[in-house]
Amino acid sequence: MLEGKATIQDTDMPIEMQFQAMSSASEALDLFDVSDCTSIAAHIKKEFDMIYGPCWQCVVGSSFGCFFTHAQGTFIYFSLESLKFLIFKGVAA
Repeated sequence: MLEGKATIQDTDMPIEMQFQAMSSASEALDLFDVSDCTSIAAHIKKEFDMIYGPCWQCVVGSSFGCFFTHAQGTFIYFSLESLKFLIFKGVAA
C-alpha cells in the first residue's frame, strides 16, 4: 500500500464505499506504474463492478475535466499521490 494519504475533494458516497474507493486506488497504484492511468482506472472499475454491480466509471489522471450524470450516493473525486480519481456509477438508460 502507498504511504500517501488520499484527499477527498467531493463525494456523496457512503463512508464504507469511500474507503473501498481509496483502497482500490492505492492497490492499483501498487500494481501499475503511475503513468499507466488506463490500467489503474480499469483495475478500479473492474473491482467496483464486481463488488457493487455493473455500470461503474473511473477516470484517472493529473489534469482532466468532466461532466456526467451519476446515480445518487455513488460519486467520489479524490487525489492520491500525484493523481486525481473520479469514480461514479452511471445512470442506466
